[in-house]
Amino acid sequence: MTALPHLAAADTQALALAPLRLTPVPLLLPLAAARAALGFPSPAEDFQDDGIDLNELLVRNPPATFLYRAEGWSMLHAGICDGDILLVDRSVTPQDGDVVIATWDGNAPTCKVLHVCRDHLELHSRNPHVPHIVLPPGTEAEVFAVVGVVRQMRRSHGRVGR
Repeated sequence: MTALPHLAAADTQALALAPLRLTPVPLLLPLAAARAALGFPSPAEDFQDDGIDLNELLVRNPPATFLYRAEGWSMLHAGICDGDILLVDRSVTPQDGDVVIATWDGNAPTCKVLHVCRDHLELHSRNPHVPHIVLPPGTEAEVFAVVGVVRQMRRSHGRVGR
């Protein structure tokens, strides 16, 4: 086992939550026809478009899809925050530059950006204060593609949805 002293509390770990159900119950939610402007508001019509099934939107392959909870801040500049839910599709082959969940040598799963080098793998953080992880040549690692991120917004006083 290779010692990795640079893994710190600020590193983004991924805690397994559960596989998704094979036959998810459709969750059809109304979708507003007007888009939400991220800049200055513009006049918009007040009506709804068709609904969206979140299972259909987020899950491409239910039997291969697993959920992990991100823990830490090493992926902040990739838009992944502490507490986010990561959707992992184990049927998607990770490629160089993909956000992945990786495990090796008995380490807890970690969320990083995959860099495939000629003779080794590197797992790059997206926080300048957290060093990258360089796996020595020959290290056996399991690497799975992160295909989505789900975040629940929290209000400043700490209560959700109130």
